[in-house]
Amino acid sequence: MIRTSTTFVANANIFGKVYFPRLCVPISVVISNLARFVTQFLVFIAFLTYFLIRGADVHPNAWLLVAPLLVILQAALGLGCGIIVSASTTRYRDFQQLVNFGAPLVMYACPVIYPLSIVPSRYRWLILANPMTPIIEMFRLGFLGHSSLAPIYLLSSAASTLMILLVGVLLFNRVERTFMDTV
Repeated sequence: MIRTSTTFVANANIFGKVYFPRLCVPISVVISNLARFVTQFLVFIAFLTYFLIRGADVHPNAWLLVAPLLVILQAALGLGCGIIVSASTTRYRDFQQLVNFGAPLVMYACPVIYPLSIVPSRYRWLILANPMTPIIEMFRLGFLGHSSLAPIYLLSSAASTLMILLVGVLLFNRVERTFMDTV
């Protein structure tokens, strides 16, 4: 999301010289980050294999087959949020600083470094409002064999992701027509 969010500002010189579909730039950022993800995923698989051999309480299961869909949802969510921020930073440059500061903080709103099961029930709705939560929990279910969330929540995450991506594309297309005047 952070790398996609600088699309207009970082590439203003290219956009001003020749016309091409502007959405290609943030999509290329997402694809290059997917390549990096594959490398990190291979390291994760090596560690998972090590822990399986050592007899840890890790139980990969059939939910692993959903992993490609989860990666696509995660990429679409990052693209949608990134292009929304990118469209906003053409007019409000300081918004980029807020995003750079706030994005790592948002990670604490996802059950990445803590399990969802330790969140008190009265605050759980806050964590579930984040569309990344079901994606993370389904990764946890597939690779580790346990999750605190029913897989049905993945549908709400997919709907939220598609809505964010649609709003992002619409906003991006609207801003791309006039961004050279503000950049």
